[in-house]
Amino acid sequence: MTQAPGTRPQEIQEVVLGHGDPTVNELVAVSRYGAKVSFCQAYRERVAKSHALVEKFLAENRVVYGITTGFGSNVSKVISPVEAAALQRNIVRSHAVSVGAPLPAELVRATQFMILVQLGQGFSGVRMEVLEALAALLNRQVVPYVPGDGSVAYLSPEAHMALVLMGEGKAYFGGDLLDGAEALQKAGLTPLTLGPKEGLSLLNGTTSTTAIAALALYDAIQAAKTADIAAAMSFESLKGTIRAFDERLHQLKRHPEQTATARYLSRMLADSEIAQTYQDYRLQDALSLRCIPQLHGAVKKTLKDAAASVHNEMASVSDNPVIYGQGDDGVGLMGGNFDATFVGLAADSIAIALGNLAKMAESRIDRLVNFHVSELPDFLVARPGLNSGYMIPQYTAAGLLSEIKALAHPATVDNIPTCAYQEDVVTFAYQAARKAYQVAEKVTHILAIELMAAAQALDFHRPLRPSSATASVYRAIRKQVPTLEEDRYLYPDIVAIYDMIREGEIVCRVEGLLGEIPF
Repeated sequence: MTQAPGTRPQEIQEVVLGHGDPTVNELVAVSRYGAKVSFCQAYRERVAKSHALVEKFLAENRVVYGITTGFGSNVSKVISPVEAAALQRNIVRSHAVSVGAPLPAELVRATQFMILVQLGQGFSGVRMEVLEALAALLNRQVVPYVPGDGSVAYLSPEAHMALVLMGEGKAYFGGDLLDGAEALQKAGLTPLTLGPKEGLSLLNGTTSTTAIAALALYDAIQAAKTADIAAAMSFESLKGTIRAFDERLHQLKRHPEQTATARYLSRMLADSEIAQTYQDYRLQDALSLRCIPQLHGAVKKTLKDAAASVHNEMASVSDNPVIYGQGDDGVGLMGGNFDATFVGLAADSIAIALGNLAKMAESRIDRLVNFHVSELPDFLVARPGLNSGYMIPQYTAAGLLSEIKALAHPATVDNIPTCAYQEDVVTFAYQAARKAYQVAEKVTHILAIELMAAAQALDFHRPLRPSSATASVYRAIRKQVPTLEEDRYLYPDIVAIYDMIREGEIVCRVEGLLGEIPF
């Protein structure tokens, strides 16, 4: 399984919404790499038809939640048609109460992308002008200022984004944080007056949770593939016995991800002089080497299951009420499609899976720098004592692993009722998604440290050659990170390799030689 079908996100210049289900790669292209967003004709027609139904409901003074009623436990309060616009303005203002540090720009942009995806399915009743205005924020790089803390599932972060459409709140433009109205003016845009249902629809649903979980999933898959490569380099450096990857052994377990991982590791190491020299060096290795297929395979299976939920949620309608057309008429269906439990559980499982990946990688790092078990120079430096070498990067990996352990505690098992017990079961899926996103970043840093240490360790095996695949990665690393002869400032080295992982360079090098890493 790949991250999503199609071209790599960096290569996507434009995403046309409405032609089919959105992909994770498209979301990443827009949120992280600035791809433009546009709409196909079918998208526009669905939106227009749905909006016409809302106008019909208002003209007939039908009772529909959020259009002619208040919100939450105020559902019993009837709102007159002349107050419909004020109701939408008020919900945006009153709900923009998340606090704390702002969300990274890519999380804001990913959420805006998901809002466009959801509202463009034709079940929300908003005007096309609203969606064009939202797309203009993305296309002109206007990034709303969105405090990231204090949401139980959705609403508040989305409200901060909607404020900017109204010319309120704050937004970044051209590197400056401006008032919303000024940001719009500098970008050549004008504020909107929201109509019936539009404020509610901009806030409602699983959009922020799904967007953040999708980015976490993308980075998690990249990390899992990179972990196979880092593990192969560490395996060589630590004189692992390749017999542990014998396919006959792995076929006895009914987990295809394990078998596929062992097979690919064998292919990566097939022409390694180091692995061939030491294949009988030990009867069996430590678990961090011997059990790579088992643990990495289990992580991949968990991420595959999470991906199914994330992909389904991205293609779902999570608004409430749903404006459902029936012939020339329609109905407002009021239910709970905004519930984010599916994607919240997926995000919790992503964090747990990556926690397992992190503990394995950190164990290999510890073995690489520990001369008691590595049979390599102390902390991988030629003159230890005078130099600390890679002693302290292992501390960093240990610290990151401890942080991951705390973040991997499931968020979705919690419950704190809100809205005067009208919302008596709360998913906390937003927290699950944010934690998964943070864990993916931290495990990527751990893998960067492992690759850095493994590359240094390979230097001590000359003249024996590593495999073609690991040698290719080694050369890429050495273009950015020279061999450590004496202590130097290592932070830039870690960041350089982190960026290579995040941009997919490490994975692309190996897959270019051996084909796609199985997932």
